[in-house]
Amino acid sequence: MNSIQYPRKETWSTLCQRPRIDRSGLEDIVAGILQKVKQNGDKALYEFSEKLDGAVIDNLRVSSSEINRAVKIVPVILKKAISVAKKNIGKFHKAQLRNERIIETTKGVKCWQKSVPIGRVGLYIPGGTAPLFSTVLMLAIPSKIAGCREIIMCTPPDKTGNVNPLLLYTAHIAGVTEIFKIGGAQAISAMAYGTESVLKVDKIFGPGNQYVTKAKEMVQFDGIPIDMPAGPSEVLVIADKNANPSFIASDLLSQAEHGTDSQVFLLTDSSELINCVKNETDRQVMLLPRKEIAIKALENSSFILLNSLAECIEFSNLYAPEHLIISTSDPLILAEKVINAGSVFLGKYSCESAGDYASGTNHTLPTNGYAKNFSGVSTGSFMKNITFQEVTPEGLKILGPVIEQMAEAELLYGHKNAVTIRLKSLGDA
Repeated sequence: MNSIQYPRKETWSTLCQRPRIDRSGLEDIVAGILQKVKQNGDKALYEFSEKLDGAVIDNLRVSSSEINRAVKIVPVILKKAISVAKKNIGKFHKAQLRNERIIETTKGVKCWQKSVPIGRVGLYIPGGTAPLFSTVLMLAIPSKIAGCREIIMCTPPDKTGNVNPLLLYTAHIAGVTEIFKIGGAQAISAMAYGTESVLKVDKIFGPGNQYVTKAKEMVQFDGIPIDMPAGPSEVLVIADKNANPSFIASDLLSQAEHGTDSQVFLLTDSSELINCVKNETDRQVMLLPRKEIAIKALENSSFILLNSLAECIEFSNLYAPEHLIISTSDPLILAEKVINAGSVFLGKYSCESAGDYASGTNHTLPTNGYAKNFSGVSTGSFMKNITFQEVTPEGLKILGPVIEQMAEAELLYGHKNAVTIRLKSLGDA
């Protein structure tokens, strides 16, 4: 990791830049995949499965017998752990359901909102170097709570044409209605446009590699909404001299092991802490099975010494991290100043892994600086709000002249007349 001491504020924007990834030709490749699936449907999906995933499959849809086998394979102790996580995630996301209120804005004018679930949602779950069954919980549980009637999941098969049992088991208990053995940009295309086997969805959720991310970005141009823009995983830790160096090193590495393009930061006002964390990071990284990935990610990452904790939070808000850990003597003081972050972890025992798995919050979060204008996935992400209004005769008499004046000022006399004709009818009554 890079060590940077007291950088000038005019250099902060440069320090906040994410790792650059070579995306030359990416858009053309993804556009070709999207178009081929759009034109050839299932036939293209089978071809891409063999070509890109190295799997020859005889059915895109996961069968009930495959799910039953997966249920039997998953160890009981892991089932219990998943059950605890499911309960906590469910409890947190159920609390996000709103009680709609009717507001009388003017006497005789009532307005309210009604939250309605999105009908059919598509979840993409990566199946690459790590089977992210926790992401199944994070997406399926809130979609179920929201009331989505159909929850479709796509995930790539392995070389034998099978899906990881953990993914199938978790999807089964979380309420996914259909599971397909489809990976990559072709899965996004199948859910966006529909094929003979895969029904077109109303919104697409889930992380993925650069091909999946680009596909999600591109289908938006055809009116298919997605959860949020996405990029590589990241964590930023703010710590003071009293922080535990081994804890911080473990937090940095928990994100660094995600991928070579991940990025981690430590911000502190203690030079001694930087030295201790650096030594701990060097020691701990060698113990990780994915150490090559983590070491590469650390090349994109920095220890930054700043003048004060106030500067640390200012830098963090500029960076807008996916995950922010505040490991200080009184983390609530800095927490009040957070304005840009996906998810925040307070205190030395609040490791980022808790949010990734089982505390209850969602781990599908904005990355790449999008925390400045996007929220993480919530129950509301799977719903839409419809507004209602009811105007009584008394309300129209009060509000009607206001509407008439505004409509006339905009030269929209049809709008004005819709009010005027009603007011005249009330005068005749």
